[in-house]
Amino acid sequence: MSTPVLDQPVPAAEVKPAPTRRSWLPVLWTLPPVLVVLGIAGYPILRVLTESTQTPTGRGTEVWTSVLGSEAFREALWRTVSIAVCAAAGCLVLGTFLAIVLAFVPFPGSGVVGRLIDTILTLPSFLITLAFTFLYGTAGAVNALLAEVTGATEPVVDFLTTPLGVILAEITYFTPFVVRPVLAAFAQLPREQLDVAASLGASPWRVLRQVVLPEAWPALAAGGSLVLLLTLNEFGIVLFTGAKGVITLPALIYTRGIVTFDLPGAAVLASVQVLLSLTLYLAYRLVFARFTTRPKGD
Repeated sequence: MSTPVLDQPVPAAEVKPAPTRRSWLPVLWTLPPVLVVLGIAGYPILRVLTESTQTPTGRGTEVWTSVLGSEAFREALWRTVSIAVCAAAGCLVLGTFLAIVLAFVPFPGSGVVGRLIDTILTLPSFLITLAFTFLYGTAGAVNALLAEVTGATEPVVDFLTTPLGVILAEITYFTPFVVRPVLAAFAQLPREQLDVAASLGASPWRVLRQVVLPEAWPALAAGGSLVLLLTLNEFGIVLFTGAKGVITLPALIYTRGIVTFDLPGAAVLASVQVLLSLTLYLAYRLVFARFTTRPKGD
């Protein structure tokens, strides 16, 4: 009589995994914030796109054709992009210089300067434009001093209502957005690496070019992209500083929507502005991903 084998292993092919129940709890937790985001961001964009197709006889693309083909739109688009690019480039140059001085050139009062830079981040942009008006306006302090020295009867400095005035005001206001991330990148740089480079006979400029700046590229990309996005959509500085002499896309949207009450035309301009912002954001993500995933030796 044979004894049954109780501990005989079951072949692996015959083992069936226990059925798993799909959990919907993560989906339920994710759904409310997604709906909130869609309601806050998605609905206004959809409403603007819908309004841009409104015509006196129904819906169509006549408003798009008329607005995009106008000279006012082309001039405003070019002025918006050129001012944003020039202001962002100025912020990168000035912000990098200030960050290098604050991080590597010890001087009395550097902490106060750093706190002043942080303070500018908390101020509204129109305060910068008011300060520029008091300094460089036709009746400002600089023109008053020059008139007293030279005896001139006309304002010597008269750039405030030009694109140059808007660019300088934006550089003054947005430079701290570059200084802060670059300072944070410099703070993570090992001091031993700088000491080794200096001990090997590298000049300060070579250390700056080959050791310091490569570590700051991601911060520069982030700060520069943020400043470019902010200046592209800036309205307060343009309104206060440029007045009627500088018409950018945000200013033209305000004129179409509030002054002349041309809501379909303003919606077309707003759609173009949103498209520019989203394109810039995607470009920033691609550039930032490239810098952050690049090997250290590159």
